[in-house]
Amino acid sequence: MARLKARYNDELKAKLQEELSIKNVMEIPRITKITLNMGVGAA
Repeated sequence: MARLKARYNDELKAKLQEELSIKNVMEIPRITKITLNMGVGAA
């Protein structure tokens, strides 16, 4: 999670702000929760 959050903050936030023409930093979407699901088939 730490690597994903760091990459989001360092690289993706700036790109999102530029693409969506967002002027206020507080309007940029934030990552709050990541959920992973994994199926194990026939247990």
